[in-house]
Amino acid sequence: MNGALICVIEDEEVIAGAVAARLRAEGFSVEVAHDGHAGVALCERVRPDLVVLDLMLPGLDGLEVCRRVQRDRPVPVLMLTARGEESDLLVGLAVGADDYMTKPFSPRELVARVRALLRRVERRPAPPGDALRLGGLEIDPAARLVRLDGDVVHLTPTEFDLLALLAARPGAVFSREQLLADVWGWRDGSGQRTVDSHVRGLRRKLGSDLVRTVHGVGYALEAPA
Repeated sequence: MNGALICVIEDEEVIAGAVAARLRAEGFSVEVAHDGHAGVALCERVRPDLVVLDLMLPGLDGLEVCRRVQRDRPVPVLMLTARGEESDLLVGLAVGADDYMTKPFSPRELVARVRALLRRVERRPAPPGDALRLGGLEIDPAARLVRLDGDVVHLTPTEFDLLALLAARPGAVFSREQLLADVWGWRDGSGQRTVDSHVRGLRRKLGSDLVRTVHGVGYALEAPA
């Protein structure tokens, strides 16, 4: 994990410098860009292991940067925002961000979130042949690919991990706390809206009936017909 290459795309130089310095002190390699166009070009050039991305950027905003960075290959994105509007955060998750933090934030927490995202990416895939088929839905853990009715569906790394966990026990109800612990590695019960946002992402990409809400408890996967 240490030595992973992280791109920090943040227009406030003081914040960008502080984030980069802390990540380098933790053993990561860091490249920095200060606007949206430069950030997209940087990611295309160095192909980072993770992107720390500000929502409000000159040139291209963070939402468009996230779309373009995720266009060719899934890469974990941690979005930073000074806004308090929940809708902005949900849109960020919908376009491919895996997690978000609201400014001001603790550098220690940022490092913990970065490590949690990288750990999920580093998980060893299941052996070939363990692909799971549920109706028209096919989940291939070895290739980290999802197909619906034969067509490949692009999921972010976190969306894939969430779907794979739910699909391992079709019909079983998972609480938000359990999903946060098993997918995000968070055990303090915070971030439940993050789960809801990623479930909305799965429904948008794979069908609104795929994941059933169990009110007051959590979610269960319903195998498509």
